[in-house]
Amino acid sequence: MVLLRVVHGGLRNPPHLALILHENNMTHAFIIGCGDIGQRTAKLWMAQHGTVSALVRSVEATRTLAHLGITLVKGDLDDVDSLVHLPLQNTLLFYFAPPPNNGTTDPRLRTVLAAITAENRPGEIVYISTSGVYGDCQGAWISEDTPTHPRSERGARRLDAEMALQDWQRGTGVPVVILRVPGIYGPGRLPIERIKQGLPVVREEEAPYSNRIHADDLARICIAAAKHGHHGATAQIYNVSDGSPSSMTEYFNKTADLLGMPRPPAVSMAEARTRLTPGMLSFIEESRRIDNRKMREELGVDLLYPTLESGLPTCR
Repeated sequence: MVLLRVVHGGLRNPPHLALILHENNMTHAFIIGCGDIGQRTAKLWMAQHGTVSALVRSVEATRTLAHLGITLVKGDLDDVDSLVHLPLQNTLLFYFAPPPNNGTTDPRLRTVLAAITAENRPGEIVYISTSGVYGDCQGAWISEDTPTHPRSERGARRLDAEMALQDWQRGTGVPVVILRVPGIYGPGRLPIERIKQGLPVVREEEAPYSNRIHADDLARICIAAAKHGHHGATAQIYNVSDGSPSSMTEYFNKTADLLGMPRPPAVSMAEARTRLTPGMLSFIEESRRIDNRKMREELGVDLLYPTLESGLPTCR
């Protein structure tokens, strides 16, 4: 078994995680959707003497996760029968799996919740959603009290998952924490291929606001959410971002500059609508600025990378 020791300072006056887990009797975490963010979160959890299991389907994932010291549980989110006996009793469940690529609901998450029996309930669920549930806010600052109004199916699927979790908490009493997350960047997550292809960006004066969070900060926030975010009779919701909104154009330009590559060509918004994919358009046709004060104050998070300037150099 290989346990990677990770130092994750930066929480203001953090109580010792092992003590918190002992008091809650939750030393074991179960991760559904153990990709990049799941693995970063697992490393932090294990570094504080907790243990981690993860749902796996592919052989490739099995090799990677086993090397990290993660216990593997085979299952398929699209196969109901494989989810009936998931070992979730009194665990901390991190649910990071994406919904299907089509439609406006998340049947995968709903199937998992339906498969959890009263004898097999986790002690808490932390769920990664998207800030896309707010839709287009025309550049306004948004808080957790801003009404949700997703314009894209991607946002609608995540909002459906949030609603399912909130209903489930009301029915079971199990605490749920929902993290509304914007674009994630970090090592291995930069838009290098897109820049290499010379695909255009919207010129700066027309580019809408967008928001980001560094992958390492997001993993730390997931741990903080598990420790501090489970108070109240209803699901706790936190906006996640570095608090420094800019634009996707600025992000691509700064990434190109960091890597010594030519900046992408800039076009008008009208031209972009004829040249960009529907997926990319769904991002640039929405504008909002995320207020992260609740996340920082209630979860006690001091970000390692509060700006692109501080975070991008770690991604070389």
